[in-house]
Amino acid sequence: MWYKPVNESSIATPCILLFPERIEENIQRMISIAGSAERLRPHVKTHKIAEIVQLQVQHGISSFKCATLSEVEMTAGAGGLDILLAYPLLGPATGLWLDLGDRFPGSRLAVTVDSEAALNQIGDQAHKRGKQVDLFVDLDNGMHRTGITPDAAYGLITTIMNTPNVSFRGLHIYDGHIHDTDPEERKAHCERDFQAVASLLDRLEQEGIEVGELACGGTPTFPIHAAHLSRTLCPGTPLLWDAGYTRTIPDLDFLSAAVVAGRVISKTRQNICLDLGYKSIASEMKHPRLHFLDLEYEEVLNHSEEHLVLRCSDADQHYTGDVVYALPSHICPTMALHEEVYVSRKQKVTETWKVVARKRMYPF
Repeated sequence: MWYKPVNESSIATPCILLFPERIEENIQRMISIAGSAERLRPHVKTHKIAEIVQLQVQHGISSFKCATLSEVEMTAGAGGLDILLAYPLLGPATGLWLDLGDRFPGSRLAVTVDSEAALNQIGDQAHKRGKQVDLFVDLDNGMHRTGITPDAAYGLITTIMNTPNVSFRGLHIYDGHIHDTDPEERKAHCERDFQAVASLLDRLEQEGIEVGELACGGTPTFPIHAAHLSRTLCPGTPLLWDAGYTRTIPDLDFLSAAVVAGRVISKTRQNICLDLGYKSIASEMKHPRLHFLDLEYEEVLNHSEEHLVLRCSDADQHYTGDVVYALPSHICPTMALHEEVYVSRKQKVTETWKVVARKRMYPF
């Protein structure tokens, strides 16, 4: 029961416990898959914690990927030297991002663009401030979320190269739509969807346009992209891991390093009620949203804001006040629901870490 702290009675629930020794082991496994720390640009969205960025820096990782301005701020403050914001900047966000560049001159900041509208806003504000900024073109090779299609990207790239105060630094390719459980099918899917990107790369090479960096993939395609030495790699979930990827991507071998703890707050002969409502557990997925490590149940009867009611045939074996432990199906949005997390070292809770980048930045 590695997840159960000896000072269990001191933890307030619902909460998350993180295990630094396991996180460091996951970092080492990420580096092993990548071949070197220099090829990694891990996403910080999973944890949003400065101390975890610092652990990665201690292992030689200096480049990171973010989805929010708060994540950029946190990562730069924690020692990240090369930070890509993989999210369109529009409206006041453009100025806030440029402000971060002024606040953290020791960190090289870049941002993705997929439209001339975003490019024009960044270029105009960079020109007014007398700054030069790095841009990655965000490619859509099947996710259909953000990104420009590879066949349309050439025009945007040449526009960037002819726009003052901005530099074309590379391409960003996130293939989060690829979730095939079978690793061979996932590899075939990834390589098939990368063909359009490869055609774009051939055209850029023919035109003498240098692509500085190919920032590729997420967690499911991490080892697939790792086989191509020209690509940098952007996994995030392996740092903490979760029950969802354990089920759907079983070929990736990472340790569970984040555990949710809750208490039995009420019970009947066949039902137990836990304090694990969906204000503490990500609820965008169907049940099971939690994989319990020390509790068996037959059915979720109710999941509401502050309560989780389970039909449990052995309810009489659990007492009001008992602490139960579980792995979340999706750790990333679950982390964002908690302001702080407990840190457990050698089965003892020793401190808390702030989930500092769960906040938003506002222009006033």
